[in-house]
Amino acid sequence: MKMMVQGLILQGIGGFYSVETADRIYECRARGIFRKNGITPLAGDYVTISAEPDGTGAVEEIQPRRNFLLRPPVANLDQLVIVVSACDPSPNLLNTDREIAAAVDKGIEPVLVFSKTDLMPVEPLEKIYSAAGFRSFSVSCETGEGVERVERILPGKTTAFTGNSGVGKSTLLNSMFHDLNLQTGEISRKLGRGRHTTRKVQLLKLEDGGYVADTPGFSSITLEKSDRISKENLPFCFPEFAPYLNQCRFSSCSHTCEKGCAVLQATRDGKISKTRHESYVAMYQEMDGIREWDKK
Repeated sequence: MKMMVQGLILQGIGGFYSVETADRIYECRARGIFRKNGITPLAGDYVTISAEPDGTGAVEEIQPRRNFLLRPPVANLDQLVIVVSACDPSPNLLNTDREIAAAVDKGIEPVLVFSKTDLMPVEPLEKIYSAAGFRSFSVSCETGEGVERVERILPGKTTAFTGNSGVGKSTLLNSMFHDLNLQTGEISRKLGRGRHTTRKVQLLKLEDGGYVADTPGFSSITLEKSDRISKENLPFCFPEFAPYLNQCRFSSCSHTCEKGCAVLQATRDGKISKTRHESYVAMYQEMDGIREWDKK
């Protein structure tokens, strides 16, 4: 007999969705109405399913999302851990600030992890981002230093990790997650898929509660055209600007070059990091080159 049950989508592969409920994991299809309405269920979605005794079911309803990303496709993240290497490759602060801004715009907390600290000190980077109000951690997977501190922020949260190729993201994940409950991987194998599906997100359940989004094939988050940060919202994606935004001489201030700009003055006074403001200006100028119809 069918039952209506609440659950969490752990993974979607080829139209099948692994849904974790209070007592088991169901293999579900999504109702055709979702496709008709242009909606794709995502890993991280809280859903209502009609469950069958044999462990199959159908996704009937998707609960409202707090946030979501389309590349990688995952919903309802609490944290985005951005891994930045101290060297080899050298830190690209513009890319880092893009990812931070994207997370802030989506209502996801960005957390910085500076890797390879056994090769080069990262105090200057820590200073920049702690002054901007973000949590940061320094780790060396070679020595194990700092890895446990990162692990301690994960329980009770849904977390995704991002970082450009070579920064040590995979090494960090492998250092932390020896005992993950890989139930979703087992279901993938039952379905005859999984190993070669390199761009499908799955949520991996932690023993202490919480989930980590495994995002193979995605080195960094990518905002689709419709998801791009607007010029109006961009200043609010740099939280350290907040005390100064209402102090500018002109209400239409772009905070890039105007006389009487309180953000520029705070940057000159060292209250805002020069590199952070440079990233803001670069992102703002890029937006100037995007026509409104290109965002749709």
